[in-house]
Amino acid sequence: MAIKAAKVSGGAIRVNGLRASVALGVSMGIALGCYRIVVGDPLHYYIITGYVVVVIQTYFAPPFIVPLAYDSGGVTTSTVTVPLVTALGLGLASTVPGRNPMLDGFGLIAFASLFPMITVMGYAQITAYLQKKHAQRSS
Repeated sequence: MAIKAAKVSGGAIRVNGLRASVALGVSMGIALGCYRIVVGDPLHYYIITGYVVVVIQTYFAPPFIVPLAYDSGGVTTSTVTVPLVTALGLGLASTVPGRNPMLDGFGLIAFASLFPMITVMGYAQITAYLQKKHAQRSS
């Protein structure tokens, strides 16, 4: 997928940059989800805020990256990721005093799906800005 994105963008999006942004998004999402479990905040505040950010970014991001960014959220639905991340959430909620694993243990998959969309669009926005700045210097 990263190789196709590099071709479509005309080299603006680099293969390793896209892979790193997806990995960063998944790690940020899981980290924020773990924080939410420890603190005990309601899940819906984080999810609503995240999707508001995604909608705003969709407007400002380069059009070629938007479908790819939305698809990058699907990396968390693999046969390895879902059981691993779900077990992390349930285990963390089981060990933190005052947390109910059935209520607080879920949501990490939602975070891990949401944040790659944000980081991929952010990566595309940064590269588009840098290309525009470079083009202005050249002319």
